[in-house]
Amino acid sequence: MTSQYRVNYHLRAHKRDSLIEFIKGMLLTPFVLHSQPAASQAHQAENAQRYAEIFASIEELIEEHRSFTNQGIPTYSRLAKLVPSIGTFFTPLPLQQAFERVNGQDKISARKHVPPSFNDVRRILNMAQAIAIAPGLKLVTFDGDMTLYADGQNFEEDTELTALLISLLRRQINVAIVTAAGYGDDAPRYENRLSGLLAGFAKAQLTTAEVSRFFVLGGECNFLFRCAILDQNYRLQYVPDKEYSASALRSWTDSQVQQLLDVAEAELRDCVDRMAVSAEILRKPRAVGLVPRAQLTREQLDECALSSQLALLKFQGSPKSQPCDVPIPFCAFNGGNDCWVDIGNKLIGVRILQDMLGSPPAATLHVGDQFLSTGNDLSTRTACCTCWIINPEETQRILTELESILDNTTK
Repeated sequence: MTSQYRVNYHLRAHKRDSLIEFIKGMLLTPFVLHSQPAASQAHQAENAQRYAEIFASIEELIEEHRSFTNQGIPTYSRLAKLVPSIGTFFTPLPLQQAFERVNGQDKISARKHVPPSFNDVRRILNMAQAIAIAPGLKLVTFDGDMTLYADGQNFEEDTELTALLISLLRRQINVAIVTAAGYGDDAPRYENRLSGLLAGFAKAQLTTAEVSRFFVLGGECNFLFRCAILDQNYRLQYVPDKEYSASALRSWTDSQVQQLLDVAEAELRDCVDRMAVSAEILRKPRAVGLVPRAQLTREQLDECALSSQLALLKFQGSPKSQPCDVPIPFCAFNGGNDCWVDIGNKLIGVRILQDMLGSPPAATLHVGDQFLSTGNDLSTRTACCTCWIINPEETQRILTELESILDNTTK
């Protein structure tokens, strides 16, 4: 039984999203029953109508779940019975409208051989969230690597993403990058990673008020910076803990942190020995990571993340809990090319910004690429609305859609 559980969990569960799989399954039925060898325009319209009706029904299920959640009994909803792991929806999700918009672009209903996929559903959920949150949006937070720029690279100058972020700031919407990159209070290192964006701010001649709405939160939740204009240069200024209410969310001591990192480091070293991989273990004040000397497979990195996660949960006496529900929250994640264990997580990071800026969950949107159980964006779903992208191009696409929605909202 234990062996079978491990096979099912480690090979499948951490690579899936229950809600997306549920929706994908619902859409498969009309595709199978009504696919035609030679699809006409009329048949495409009929397919679109069938898919739209399914999304409308799921939209109703989500609204019912929101109602039961507001009453404090979310497990009573039909959706909770169909998808037991379902979380909280902070806004309605206009899925039918989102499907019609995405289908108009991608022609999902015109396909004869490929049914609606995981990525199709993910993009439709992103669109629905953008439509729902736009009227009251106050804060947008972003992951860094593979969300705003390529993995391990810097933010490039003169990109469309720069223009889109500037547009958000000029609309009086706060923008923050919440990243695992932990350089302590060393602002120049973060400025180097974001040099292209800061150059874009300068070229656009953003005002002091506009750039003051831009933040960087490094080490998941540990090092906060705010943008300012200093001697006519656009710089990041470190914000000491005492200037914002972080103590209630980060109540651990340095001694506790080092004990936890000792356990994580030992587990990562064990992974290196067990799998005979060539990798360096890097220790930072609030993180420890495995950095390969030669490329590792996704499965090897997942093994490191899941092994570290379980070891830290056991150490804190809660092997059945989640990393954000233990005395010292942490994040053990597959970074794509490496594996890191950070003290704290992006859930705490987003909540720090929400408290500081007065932005409730229904007015906060987090955009990231790591929403599987070995990713470090997943925890933000507890604090705010989310959009799941897979690369900077998709970030640009959803922000372009959001800008269009915002333009129509203000008319």
